[in-house]
Amino acid sequence: MARSAAGGGPRQPLSAKKPGKAAQTASQPVAPKQPVVKKATRSMTKTNGQKPSQRAALVSRSPRTKADKQAIATVVLERLKAEYPEAHCELDYRNPFELLCATILSAQCTDVRVNMVTPVLFARYPDAESLSVARQEDVEEIVRTTGFFRAKAKSLIGMGGMLVDRFGGEVPRTVAELVPLPGVGRKTANVVLGNAFGINEGVVVDTHVQRLTRRLGLTREADPIGIEKALMPLFPREDWALLSHLLIWHGRRRCFARKPDCAACVVCEICPSREAV
Repeated sequence: MARSAAGGGPRQPLSAKKPGKAAQTASQPVAPKQPVVKKATRSMTKTNGQKPSQRAALVSRSPRTKADKQAIATVVLERLKAEYPEAHCELDYRNPFELLCATILSAQCTDVRVNMVTPVLFARYPDAESLSVARQEDVEEIVRTTGFFRAKAKSLIGMGGMLVDRFGGEVPRTVAELVPLPGVGRKTANVVLGNAFGINEGVVVDTHVQRLTRRLGLTREADPIGIEKALMPLFPREDWALLSHLLIWHGRRRCFARKPDCAACVVCEICPSREAV
């Protein structure tokens, strides 16, 4: 019996049922997929204090070949020599022993502060023999204001003792002999050899040298040893010790860590990291 109108009319065949979800989707036009825009993060908007547009400009101007770096190195050395004809080691010393002590104390400390401490230290301990038998607490009291004073006092006394035992109280003249001394690394060895003996065995890489050489595009290395190896082929060996002083002087007087004075910089136009002036 056929269903009445009140009952909704005759039942529809299965083939006439409402199409499924997949069929509906297939029959409807598909809107083009919108690109996903990532929310800006700190890492995307700031790298070493530079905006993305600035970073792109630096990359495009950075020297890419050894010849490019050599050209920049030649100009840098020539102009900094002219700009700082009096560049020299700013630690006060009268002999290799005093320079060795002062350089050990200069770790994580300014040269100005070291120069305030060393007159008392050298007056009481003028040579390796006297320093080797010093009391730890006495040396600590003298070098306290240089920071890490306990470790530095221990290194100074140990260094004095090793000089007496192995080298007759004299400061050796090779990196291989200097590096095993307490408190001495390659940087300290290069400082002593280059300034006390005039021996160019390497380039002193401190924080200023690290900052300037990376800004100038001469190296992308992050550690001091890598930076030194990258710089040595770019500069004449006879200028290695002087190079460090020139870069340090420029770093202290022009190429500051936070806000470099690019307007007064003698190598501004060849520097990939220069700011708009």
